[in-house]
Amino acid sequence: MSNSPSDPLRPSDHADGGRDVVQPRLGVVGWLRWGWRQLTSMRTALVLLLLLAIAAIPGSIVPQRSADPNGVLDFKSKNPDLFGVYEKLQLFDVYSSVWFSAIYILLFISLIGCVLPRAKHHWKALRSRPPRTPVRLSRLDDHAESVIAVPEGTDAADAASHAVDLAQAQLRKAGYRVERYDQPAAGKRPAVASVSAERGYARETGNLVFHAALVGVLLSVGIGGGLTYTGQAVVKEGGSFVNSQMNYASINPGRFVDLDALPPYAVTLDSFAVTYTPSGSRGGTLAGDFAAHVTTREPGQDGRDQTIRVNHPIDMDGDRIYLMGNGYAPTITVRNSAGVAVFRDDVPFVSPDANMTSQGIIKVADGITDAGRDEQLGLVGFFYPTAGTLDTGAKTSMYPGLVNPVLTLWVFSGDLRIDGGIPQNVYALDTSEMTQLAGGTSSTAALELRPGETVDLPNGLGTVTFEDNQANGGVESVKRYVSLSIHRDVGAPFVLVFAILALAGLLAALFVPRRRLWVKATPAADGATITLEYAGLARGEDPAIAVAVADLKRGHEASLEAEAPREASVR
Repeated sequence: MSNSPSDPLRPSDHADGGRDVVQPRLGVVGWLRWGWRQLTSMRTALVLLLLLAIAAIPGSIVPQRSADPNGVLDFKSKNPDLFGVYEKLQLFDVYSSVWFSAIYILLFISLIGCVLPRAKHHWKALRSRPPRTPVRLSRLDDHAESVIAVPEGTDAADAASHAVDLAQAQLRKAGYRVERYDQPAAGKRPAVASVSAERGYARETGNLVFHAALVGVLLSVGIGGGLTYTGQAVVKEGGSFVNSQMNYASINPGRFVDLDALPPYAVTLDSFAVTYTPSGSRGGTLAGDFAAHVTTREPGQDGRDQTIRVNHPIDMDGDRIYLMGNGYAPTITVRNSAGVAVFRDDVPFVSPDANMTSQGIIKVADGITDAGRDEQLGLVGFFYPTAGTLDTGAKTSMYPGLVNPVLTLWVFSGDLRIDGGIPQNVYALDTSEMTQLAGGTSSTAALELRPGETVDLPNGLGTVTFEDNQANGGVESVKRYVSLSIHRDVGAPFVLVFAILALAGLLAALFVPRRRLWVKATPAADGATITLEYAGLARGEDPAIAVAVADLKRGHEASLEAEAPREASVR
């Protein structure tokens, strides 16, 4: 390198302050390499993990379509202005939104980019030998020495080698990887025996297992979520549920679920048993136990009697079936003016309170004739298992059990608005184009029935009967129904396994110390004594390294004393 003529001490390419320094251009490949290094750094992975946790918060605050579709509709009705904003931000589908998926995928790539290079480096470190013994162990912070006498008639070099042999066995027994680094005598330099020991690779192994397990959790959640489905079904006593899409009240499938190839099985509700605390006692009207007694069938197998209880689901071909709710399903028969039954069904009634005061909807679309034209009927029913009267004169249920069952009906006629092909809520009645004939604001009182009774519909439209289930061989006068939640989660077992691995790896990374220890034996020039040196070096945080060196020295000296003749001494 030539020097500048004006300043021979400076190189010719020296840049003075007056000259602009031009940075080299990275180019497309350079920028891509820089971006990859930033993305695969541990700092970026931690930031993305924090962002993922923050991004999941709206999913627990805002109702999600996949878990609570009715909550989304309720939010829309209560907050019509905010609904459009939330919809554009995908806040009702947080976990499948573009921005959540972007964070998820970037975190996945970042973790893989962190783990693979570190795993390669760690594998090389595992196969490498412990490092050589430093020449001057006394320079290390954690260092100790002792001097032992060489027994008469024993070569000092042999005694030093044997002392190191004992230290090597002690370190190997303690779980260290050991390597001997003896130096033969050369000139005036005496022979030196030493052993290098290292342990704590489980710390880095645990660190890698932790990050690899996080990748496994992400894969399990992502792939398993696509193969998962959750559905709800209502099954009445004596009725059955067959696992096909058309039999679900609602179903939320993952993107990889084939709804035409669901596992085939059937669940028949034989009976539903519930016990209530007697009215007037402490905790009165509270349910003591729910039990849905069912018969399950799978192809090629005999039916099995099983019981579903709250928090005690049953397994059916990989699906878990939970008992979510229950209610009454009065059997209603509607006949037209000619006495022909145009409607007969067990109608599920929904109860909002503990005493099972319930409401149900009956829609009769065909068969009712009025003045030469087809008339559609809508009935809003109120069921009281134990009917009573409030001070206001309104009816209510005083107890959830069947003590005094009463059914009242409001009657509407007109257009049910079901002919347009638009799906409707079976638990709601659109009366915008209907006329109320009985109950409510009409001039006719609501129809009132008890099990087994029949009353006439207004305007000669026919009759309605509240069937007595006991008369048909039932256990109780009114049937019951159960609400079942069918859940299939393919990724859950894998998430559990990877979560346990992540926890085990994290514990190893936090509590396994990585350290190096050395023992060196140097004979004196006269061959009468041997200087033993003990030293340790921590690889990372290890507050117990000084204790480890002291324990090594104490254990080694005890081994020497156990083998040494009585006249030998350790100073």
